[in-house]
Amino acid sequence: MKYDKVCLEAFLKNQQQLFDEPVAETLEEADDFLQDCMAVVKKDFKQAKRYFKDNMDASGMSDDEIREACELFALPDGRYLIVEG
Repeated sequence: MKYDKVCLEAFLKNQQQLFDEPVAETLEEADDFLQDCMAVVKKDFKQAKRYFKDNMDASGMSDDEIREACELFALPDGRYLIVEG
């Protein structure tokens, strides 16, 4: 998957929500990292929620709990980046 600049910049800016120390410092490093961990981008919260329910043992989690999950990065354009650390 190819990650666009919006995804990469959002991940660089907010990576501390998932990791104690930075895992990337440049857009290229962020792209490599996201490729390595097979991060996914969903077009809206409904799709992100379905991904959580299907792939991340989110049964019983409320919408707010999913929105606050450290693996979920809200992008400024309304999409969501999901990074499984």
